[in-house]
Amino acid sequence: MINELEKDIDRILFSEDDIRGMVKEVADRINLDYAGKKPLLVVLLKGSVLFAADLMRSLVIDCEVDFMKVSSYSGTQSTGVINVVSDLNTDIAGRHVIIVEDIIDTGSTLHKLKGLLAGRHPASLKICTLLDKPSGRKAEVYGDYIGGTVGNEFIVGYGLDLDEKYRNLPYIGVMRNS
Repeated sequence: MINELEKDIDRILFSEDDIRGMVKEVADRINLDYAGKKPLLVVLLKGSVLFAADLMRSLVIDCEVDFMKVSSYSGTQSTGVINVVSDLNTDIAGRHVIIVEDIIDTGSTLHKLKGLLAGRHPASLKICTLLDKPSGRKAEVYGDYIGGTVGNEFIVGYGLDLDEKYRNLPYIGVMRNS
């Protein structure tokens, strides 16, 4: 059966195999850097869920997970305003924290979120992102663990969405007319 969402995809940017390779590479680095430290993965909902699930399955270190839901997008555009919809249930003071994000685009959300979490006094605070889009950057924020880099195209799939559609595609594709 053909996925009805695929008609809106211009081309596949990262296949399922590409994504598996990126996740493994990021997990391998985290496994080395956090051996014996038990980091807390702060997964940003909703886009990061698939990446976070695959990442956690690839980690061999002891770790915990918590979730935050923040929003700053309307359609394809960032509003520049961060709204914390659902906060952490875990006290991060003194913890090694890794923010797990699907893509760093403008960086505005992560910049503000990183400041918010830093104020809670973690032992360390790093950003892990599946994808980085430097051409879209408006705020100075950088990933510590990056799976891959993308150009200035609107992409969907593997958790990335357009108005809550396309998250379930098993690959990352470029939208038609982006």
